Amino acid sequence: MINELAQQIHKNNKEKGFYDNEKNVGEMLALVHSEVSEALEADRNDKYCELDSEHWIVDGKTLREDLNIEDDVQFQAVFKMSCKDTFEDELADVMIRVMDLAAYKGIDLETHIKAKFRYNKSREHKHGKKY
Repeated sequence: MINELAQQIHKNNKEKGFYDNEKNVGEMLALVHSEVSEALEADRNDKYCELDSEHWIVDGKTLREDLNIEDDVQFQAVFKMSCKDTFEDELADVMIRVMDLAAYKGIDLETHIKAKFRYNKSREHKHGKKY
């Protein structure tokens, strides 16, 4: 599932012109970092999205329900009002950048995540570090 989503993200990014010029890994990692920094700022400003909150209901639907809206203009309006530039939105951007990079490099991200998780499960408390 992760690899499939990474391929979809990568394909969309290519279609949207993000691969019109040659890419380099350093630039791509810097963009991941920029999204992490934006997530930090969203948290510092207490900017969070509440998908199921009545506060975010538009036309009787929450954002979670509106993910199935076929009208892109209507969906964009709901998204901008409820989630744009929030902590959750920026974390999603981090994942999108990472998954795009993995697909670009031909990395089986799902297998590597599972392998790393298994390895980490067998490690000592805090992996032997102070924090």
